[in-house]
Amino acid sequence: MRDMKKIINYISVVIMAVGSLTSCSDFLDKEYDATLSDEKIFNNENETKGFLANIYTNLPDGFAPLADDQFTGASRDAMTDNCVTSWGLHYYTKIGSDGYTAADHPLLGQWNVNLYGIRKCNQFIKDAKSSVIGNAQKDGDDNRLYERNIAEAKLLRAIFHFDLICWFGACPIIGDDENGNPIVFDPSSDMNLTRTPASDALKWVADQCDEILASGALPFRYSNEASNWGRVSGAVALALKSRALLYRASALNNTDNNVSWWTDAANAAKAFITANEQCSNPYTLQNTGNPNQDYYSIFAGPEGTTYNPTQVNEIILARSLWGGLSGTNQIEKVFLPVGFTGQFTAAGRTNPTQNFVDCFEMSNGKFIDEEGSGYDDQHPFNNRDPRLAQIVFYHGMTWGRADQSEQRKLDMSSNEGGAGADYNSSMGGTYTGYYLKKYVNNISCKVPTGYMHAWPIFRFTEILLNAAEALNEAGNSGEALTYINQIRQRAGMPDIETTDQSALRKRIRNERRIELSFEDHRMWDVRRWRLYDGVTAQNELSKPRYEQLLNLYGVRITGDDVQNAPVFTYGLAETVNRRVFNVPKNYLFPIPNNDVKKAPNLGQNPGWEVSSAEDATDNESGDTTEDSSGTSDDPLTDESQTSDSSTGE
Repeated sequence: MRDMKKIINYISVVIMAVGSLTSCSDFLDKEYDATLSDEKIFNNENETKGFLANIYTNLPDGFAPLADDQFTGASRDAMTDNCVTSWGLHYYTKIGSDGYTAADHPLLGQWNVNLYGIRKCNQFIKDAKSSVIGNAQKDGDDNRLYERNIAEAKLLRAIFHFDLICWFGACPIIGDDENGNPIVFDPSSDMNLTRTPASDALKWVADQCDEILASGALPFRYSNEASNWGRVSGAVALALKSRALLYRASALNNTDNNVSWWTDAANAAKAFITANEQCSNPYTLQNTGNPNQDYYSIFAGPEGTTYNPTQVNEIILARSLWGGLSGTNQIEKVFLPVGFTGQFTAAGRTNPTQNFVDCFEMSNGKFIDEEGSGYDDQHPFNNRDPRLAQIVFYHGMTWGRADQSEQRKLDMSSNEGGAGADYNSSMGGTYTGYYLKKYVNNISCKVPTGYMHAWPIFRFTEILLNAAEALNEAGNSGEALTYINQIRQRAGMPDIETTDQSALRKRIRNERRIELSFEDHRMWDVRRWRLYDGVTAQNELSKPRYEQLLNLYGVRITGDDVQNAPVFTYGLAETVNRRVFNVPKNYLFPIPNNDVKKAPNLGQNPGWEVSSAEDATDNESGDTTEDSSGTSDDPLTDESQTSDSSTGE
């Protein structure tokens, strides 16, 4: 195997480069000496712990692309019907028109990052030593520490496999060999891997979670979460199993609609809920009884409060804190309406669509197009689901720091010769009439500061949604209501009462769209549900806007008095208003072309085969990637690959 010195030197550079994106958790602050060999690393307790901590840098991080203003500085929901981006250079717009090939696609870093994360896990499992780490029986979190650390690496390995499946479908299973030893590839190994079908791979992920849970090596929750926040746990294993089995049961991977798979998914979600109820410190929905604030406070802090995601009891697992305790304002910069300027200048490059805004029900629980809803398209924000005002910036909303004389009403109007302050700027603007509020703290542009942020990987809300969806699909609609209505009650919305499977399916999917919006769920949900089957931009015009996937809508705000009596005119969003989705091609992303050339047994996903002409233009350094911090001849053996939190997962 190649000397570990190369990888460690590279990782030390990455750590220095992203020093502003560190965690306050003790275990994630550990590093190891860049001059040491693998033998010296695993013969030293602190270096071994540092190696394990570094594996966590490969976890999914939806905030990481926001650091790249030019190409990825917008929510990845811009690849869905939830939003568009106002910056023409962003990769997401061309992806939405199916404009890339497997030879030049910019978002294939997840292939390298996940495969390399798997390799690091297997390296740790193989070389970590009980005699170095210690495995004594102790009270507290460090009981049988070696066994716990090995279980962590195995669970991280399962997460990386799951992420591969989301992006690429069938994936190689790189776990243990026939003798039970972790597979760590070296240049002399047979690298021409085959891929395991997605449904089988998802079952493997779930089975790995079962093995980890059966070992008892991971606590459901850590007793000292101040030191261990961000570390995988028994709760994470149950959450991953729930998600993996839900995806396995969904149409994309369950072509025969085997109902027993839905039952398995329901049981997995309920297993989490049962274990959580038995925990002395259970996960709960963020619920203070204030539906106008509780959802927002999961992700940001109201004015005058200090937001700390480590104290949000709804988060099961998140990436490390951006900027540590001192925080960052990059997320505010990316999302805030463009009229807010000063020492700090907003870019506002994520624009929620009218499709997304329309999916929010009225406060009486009716969709806006339902009879008796009371919806008025000239007063569109009155009497709506309280979460709308907590997720989306809209015209007329009051925002800004009152203590710095910056508070005002947002103005997204587009009158000729007199556009509102928040409509457009040289650096950004809105194509839809909206901006993303979720994650945005009320920053002062005159005296800017940093805020703590953490990308949520698993939240308790998702477990309830998983249970509701799986139970409904398994034929237990009445029981499904128990779980979805817990979420609606927190939101201040009426209970759903229907037990008709089809009607409840629509409600559950809509609830999931709202609750998990802009958390990298929508792009997988619409695929696993196969919502694009048979859909064209023309034939979906008869549907309400919130059910359209390919036509993207916005609102134009005009009038003589746009602050007090605006005129709302609805239509296609400006400039970016169509998606292209070729079935089955776009249900999956392509395997990087260079990897398919070197390992043809991998095969390419349908529709992504590269022609000889395209092959000839493929550059020598590999695919351009959003989420890879380096390039590799082969991510399974090249030890220069790691995750760079400043550029992606």
